[in-house]
Amino acid sequence: MFEYLQKIALRRNAAVLIAVLALLLSAAVEDPEGQLKALRERISKVQAEIEAETARRDKETTQLARVERQAALATGKLEQTRTSLDHARRDEQRLRAEVATQRDRLVTHQGALAAQARAAYAGGQTERVRLLLSQQDPGRFGRILVYYRYLSEMRSDQIEAVSTDLARLAQTQTELSETSRRLSELETRQRLEVESLEASRAERGRIVARLDAALRDRRTEAEKLAAEAASLEALIEELQQVLVDLPGADREPFATMKGKLDWPAPGVLLSDYGQPRAGGSLKWNGVLVGASRGTEVRAVYHGRVAYADWLPGMGLLLVIEHGDGYMSLYGHNEALYKQLGEWVQPGDVIASAGDSGGRSQSALYFEIRNGTRPEDPHRWFRTRLPTR
Repeated sequence: MFEYLQKIALRRNAAVLIAVLALLLSAAVEDPEGQLKALRERISKVQAEIEAETARRDKETTQLARVERQAALATGKLEQTRTSLDHARRDEQRLRAEVATQRDRLVTHQGALAAQARAAYAGGQTERVRLLLSQQDPGRFGRILVYYRYLSEMRSDQIEAVSTDLARLAQTQTELSETSRRLSELETRQRLEVESLEASRAERGRIVARLDAALRDRRTEAEKLAAEAASLEALIEELQQVLVDLPGADREPFATMKGKLDWPAPGVLLSDYGQPRAGGSLKWNGVLVGASRGTEVRAVYHGRVAYADWLPGMGLLLVIEHGDGYMSLYGHNEALYKQLGEWVQPGDVIASAGDSGGRSQSALYFEIRNGTRPEDPHRWFRTRLPTR
């Protein structure tokens, strides 16, 4: 009897536990913003710890992070201004074409009106008197009067059309002046943003030069790479823990995409997966793709942005979570175009390639993780990258 009651109690406890879990899961799905806020807080905490450790270890790297974030912000503003400039220039071209069209219509109406005015002047009002005294057919006289009335109405309509065209032309010219003014302001702002960006890049160059001088000792370089790798591992481990709490999306599993993906950016292979780094003490967990500064970096598959910020050794890094523990990493970017929590589709532009993280050459670092384990990226793509 006791065993029977114990089984009932266990069943009830299990039912209660299942109900509680169901409520928790439904709350997670119903409150995605709350989940993202919690994710941001946990990632910010990990990032603060990494940056504090970096500051204790390497003052130059801390300054590099500050300058490269400033450069990324300036790059983003510059891109926005260039986009606005393109739109403003298209508006200006459209308005100039409209002004030309309206002027042509105005000239046509004015010509027709002038011809009618000359005809009316040549005929004069005496024409009606001559017709009245000419003893001609009264029916014909009536038809001629109707003709004059129609002619007068048409002349009046054309005068109104010319007046309307004049008003429309004046409005279009006002819009064109406003567009030109806005265009001038955008160009001035673009020049200032370019100057800000160049100043940040110049400062960055000085910092990188100091870092390179400090790393001439191979042992120092190996220690620095090991510390940067530890920072990345800490971030990945934390992401794997917190992303379990976030609801996913319905899509074909990432694991089924092996051999079907397109590379995130065109370029040449500079360093390959598994190759030794710093004299062989470390190995590459991904690939380094040589790409020109500003080259568009695209998402390889559906997913959600799990990280978008600066990290030692990676510079401006973007991490996309693809579900089932899979992630793709995109490092050394010049600018990031997606934020934490945003969903992306295959082929979406998520960043632009650069040299952040202290690199002397523009490149994209790419990596695929299954849990915390890096995988050979070549197995996931349709084609192989050309080598140098």
